Amino acid sequence: MYTPRAFAEERLPVLHEAIQRIAFGALVTAGEGGIEASHLPFVLEPGEGPMGTLYAHVARPNDHITRHGGEVLAMFAGPHAYISPNGYPGKAEHGREVPTWNYIAVHAYGVAETFTDASRLRWLLDRLTERNERESSQPVPWRVEDAPADYLEKMYRAIVGIRIPITRIDGKWKLGQNRTDEDRIGAATLLSQRPGDNEQAIAQAMLSIKP
Repeated sequence: MYTPRAFAEERLPVLHEAIQRIAFGALVTAGEGGIEASHLPFVLEPGEGPMGTLYAHVARPNDHITRHGGEVLAMFAGPHAYISPNGYPGKAEHGREVPTWNYIAVHAYGVAETFTDASRLRWLLDRLTERNERESSQPVPWRVEDAPADYLEKMYRAIVGIRIPITRIDGKWKLGQNRTDEDRIGAATLLSQRPGDNEQAIAQAMLSIKP
């Protein structure tokens, strides 16, 4: 990922928090058959290994991971928004401004392992379910044990777990850090007037940068 120094985020806790907040990512491999990607919900265990460990699962017929050895890439795309030049003070003065796109992204690399034993799959499904039921604000959160045991056994046989110890992680917070404070604040203020969740998140992130 091309990351100018101004946009680089290297603090591991910040990168971990972004992965946990985004949660849904693209798992990318490259092999003899070319480049392939699967879009998956992930669980991050931040204390497992020096840089944390990612977990996910795929349907058993999806042989994406089992066909590809070597390093894989998990990409997490956070909020993103179009930045209009109308927010820059210089636009009114000299007009020499152009639009851009601001965003937050994390790329995590590692060698994927697979597992199929029911106890580890149950642990993974419990972690995924607990997090996402909580995030969806269910009055009575659904739990894995709510499903019949024989049905769960069938489901375990239908999936393959994935474990990725992170060996390298890159973060890009493109939030106008290369502009003057006046430009960044002006663009963020204009962006904050738009109603979308992405726009509000990026505007808040831009305004949170200390001058």
